[in-house]
Amino acid sequence: MLLTLKLFNMKYLKYEKYRDSGIEWLGEIPSNWKAKKLKYVADLSVSNVDKKTYDEQRQVRLVNYTDVYYNDFIHSKLEYMVSSASDEEIRKFHVKVGDVIITKDSESADDIGIPAFVVETAPDMVCGYHLSLIRCKPSEMIGGFLFRCFQSSFLSKQFEIIANGVTRYGLPKSGSKSVLLPVPSITEQKSIANFLDKEVSRLDTLIEKKQQFIERLKEKRLAVITNAVTKGIDAKVELKPSGIEWLGDIPSHWDIKKLRYLGTLQNGISQSAEYFGSGHPFISYGDVYNNLVIPKSGSGLANSTFEDQINYSVEEGDIFFTRTSETVEEIGFAATCLNSIEKAVFSGFLIRFRPFKNRLFSGFSKYQFRNQLLRAFFVGEMNIVTRASLGQNILKNLPVLIPPFKEQEVISEFLDREVRKIEKIIKYTGDTIIRLKEYKTSLISAAVTGKIKVTEPS
Repeated sequence: MLLTLKLFNMKYLKYEKYRDSGIEWLGEIPSNWKAKKLKYVADLSVSNVDKKTYDEQRQVRLVNYTDVYYNDFIHSKLEYMVSSASDEEIRKFHVKVGDVIITKDSESADDIGIPAFVVETAPDMVCGYHLSLIRCKPSEMIGGFLFRCFQSSFLSKQFEIIANGVTRYGLPKSGSKSVLLPVPSITEQKSIANFLDKEVSRLDTLIEKKQQFIERLKEKRLAVITNAVTKGIDAKVELKPSGIEWLGDIPSHWDIKKLRYLGTLQNGISQSAEYFGSGHPFISYGDVYNNLVIPKSGSGLANSTFEDQINYSVEEGDIFFTRTSETVEEIGFAATCLNSIEKAVFSGFLIRFRPFKNRLFSGFSKYQFRNQLLRAFFVGEMNIVTRASLGQNILKNLPVLIPPFKEQEVISEFLDREVRKIEKIIKYTGDTIIRLKEYKTSLISAAVTGKIKVTEPS
């Protein structure tokens, strides 16, 4: 924390006097501040403007749920859905500079009331369905301060309490209007909002740089894998043309075989919903798409029979390919099983490739079938109508590079070391991002509740 304070040159002071706010989760507030319900400092309207277009209505750009959820600021340059609205809806839900828009519904109570602040608008921009439009009363509160209040942890706790629902949660209008807010003078609100704008911008910039660094590390990891499984790890090795345009030159002592000559293929099991949710281990689409290695017990369960477990078994050395998706980019992703999973079966959205013995080392396979050059093969071979679907006939023609078995083991050991180094840095950077986000929330909460008195950096 001290290092972060020095990094951003922040000066933190305490207010001279505090008083009990009378609210347990808020605690003490500066003696000259007040605690008021939202309805006394702003007007809240729940939008009913849906995504349908009607000929008799005016065309508008709709500020939707995702526009608010994924953006801190609403401005005219974002790409909005084109819809229609009545004159009355436009009058009531036209967004103005200084408005705060919050998400009204969510799948969980702790992910609701997410705000966005309107910094730029246009005559045709209208607040859409599943959102609440909040407009401050000028004598009581400014939008910039209210926006930061909605980003704070103390207001999130209130929303979590008042949200109702079971599988999906919503904020009732009356409950939203009754949430309590700390209310300093307008002058102090402006000072706090300006301070947070600057400091949060610095934090967001740092977070963005670290996220970009993680993406570069992921690209480096993929490049290291691709180079090792297509060129080997001996920089002086003699190369030969592979005869495949997207593959290029390969080590002269390596073989190339189509997948059909290296093992057998099997589509996964397809059953109705009642088959899943209990029983024995089940390997899902996500288990393959999200991993180099199949999780040791899979992520799901299935009521598989003994016959199912024989026909759709999951054994050490098996390689699973994603078979169907909305796009070609998600087809043909592979994960390798390093340990047999007893009584397991696998999804019908997958294809299992079971290599013949002593042809492919499983530690090498987990990298070989995830190298980035393979995307060129799948994209070139696939035909899409509404969904991309990978058939066995296409997969059988996949060219596979085969180094000598011992060399496969050496390459596997090399990649395990190199990938481990990169992933360690990725994890450390990811943990830093988490801490920065936590710090940002703490800073916002402390500033808008008067726990600290801040001065803008000199």
